[in-house]
Amino acid sequence: MAAAKIVFGYASGAISILSDGFHSLTDAASNVVGLVGIHAAGQPPDEDHPYGHRKYETVAAGALTVFLLLLFVEVLRNASNHLSGRTAPHAITAASFVVMLITVGVNLFVVRYESREAARLGSEVLMADAVQTRGDVWSSLTVIGALAGVRLGWPILDPLAALVVAGFIGWSGYQIATTTTRILSDRVVIAESDLQHVVLSVPGVLGCHQIRTRGTSDHVFLDLHVWLPPDMHLLDAHALSHVVKDRLIARYPQIADAIIHIEPPPVG
Repeated sequence: MAAAKIVFGYASGAISILSDGFHSLTDAASNVVGLVGIHAAGQPPDEDHPYGHRKYETVAAGALTVFLLLLFVEVLRNASNHLSGRTAPHAITAASFVVMLITVGVNLFVVRYESREAARLGSEVLMADAVQTRGDVWSSLTVIGALAGVRLGWPILDPLAALVVAGFIGWSGYQIATTTTRILSDRVVIAESDLQHVVLSVPGVLGCHQIRTRGTSDHVFLDLHVWLPPDMHLLDAHALSHVVKDRLIARYPQIADAIIHIEPPPVG
């Protein structure tokens, strides 16, 4: 789809088609990054990476953000050239509409399929991509409307549609940048109060504090301190800590590992 739109964009001189083509190209690159990231994330921990390889996906997504920024600037520059009258579309044919309508149809199928599979598998990656692809549908419909306007004698709609596409590209880049920054800065993944509620539901636990989470939404590392009776036997305390861990993972399956520090409650 990206190749078809880029070819027709250059052939017709329609910056809106060309911009939407590069938008589709970035979506394809995003999917490739996701596939590579999933493959890398699936590698087991080793001596050099005891926490696994999940952040390779995050680093790749960060690189994609830079690419989106460059594309955003280029689309704005081309749209500006068209608005200033230096260039204008010259061959808006029926084939251009056919290509755009086909891409809309394919994207609608992708949105429906990914949404269904995301619900079945509980996959945030698929759901996020379905949302992004839904944005592509609106982007393409905007371009189709602009092409119709050009055919009716309003060439200004072509660069204006390109600006709309640039907005979609910029929004995608912002979302990816926000997500990667949150992961790389070890922002809280699961609310402390929610985890505390689960821990305190275990009989024998007197309290907990210093609850910390980091990682991605589907692969979380957790550590916390649990207060147990000071006279409890070490073996019993150790067993109880495993009960706490099992209950946390049962409630939040995305927890990949939980480190529990046992200590007596604070005096006073």
